[in-house]
Amino acid sequence: MMKWERLLSRGRFGDNPGFIATEASRSEFEVDYDRIIFSSPFRNLQDKTQVFPLPEQAFVHTRLTHSLEVSSVGRSLGKSAGEILLEKYPQLAKTGITSFEIGAIVAAAALTHDIGNPPFGHAGEEAISDFFKFHPSGKCWESHLRTEQLADLRNFEGNAQGFRMLVSKQFGLKLTYATLAAFTKYPRPSMIAQRDIARRSQKKYGFFINQLADFEQMGAVLGMEKSSPECWYRHPLAFLVEAADDICYSIIDLEDGCTLGLVSFEETVKLLAPILKDKFDPKKLKEPRTEAQNLGALRALAIGELIKE
Repeated sequence: MMKWERLLSRGRFGDNPGFIATEASRSEFEVDYDRIIFSSPFRNLQDKTQVFPLPEQAFVHTRLTHSLEVSSVGRSLGKSAGEILLEKYPQLAKTGITSFEIGAIVAAAALTHDIGNPPFGHAGEEAISDFFKFHPSGKCWESHLRTEQLADLRNFEGNAQGFRMLVSKQFGLKLTYATLAAFTKYPRPSMIAQRDIARRSQKKYGFFINQLADFEQMGAVLGMEKSSPECWYRHPLAFLVEAADDICYSIIDLEDGCTLGLVSFEETVKLLAPILKDKFDPKKLKEPRTEAQNLGALRALAIGELIKE
């Protein structure tokens, strides 16, 4: 059984085992957050759109603004879950962990959740995969790569690229193991023996075969258990990162669609009202505010309700 005391380890990837640098002003997980914010891979997200192409006038979300919002929601989810965990497992308090630190883990991991995605999202993944499957320049790599490496390229996965970037010495992030694990949505390599995969967390892969040793090291430090010889169970906080992403893209993509005139304001209100439940007050929509202000208020209320739920 996985233990929270290990899952929330402050140990940092790339440091000697057992070595934990501490700062009086910031927790180790806040250091993770700050390192990510100032990293070049994170800044590059500003050039990738979320769903809609960048228009000339109306503001819509890029991957960077989306990631910041997911991180904000993730922090709230993590802090709320942390309060419950500390109440349920009093022994956690002996480690010095706080609900704010648990929120910081989720916030940092959420900040990176799209960091490895290529331009054009899943279409970009398919384009890279097809290059190595069908293009002569891509197929010529067959004789130079192991079967597992070739499988990584012919089924390219942005999540695995993200893990590679986060542990790469090129960027020098040296994040905590807890943040890396919370980032990992699919804790398995691309090639596995089993064909009938029931778990959602194993339908894709989360690291390239070249990072297998890095992932095994992380799993050993945190005490992550395996569901099969080739697959791990998710770190529990990874579910909160996924939830934060789902909340944001579901609500904010709708907001962007309304801003661009692709969905009417009335239809948007109709879709958001069931989420707001008794907090939905049609009378407030008649107050002297712009449509954009009403839309922003509805979006904020919807996200708040989903976080509570």
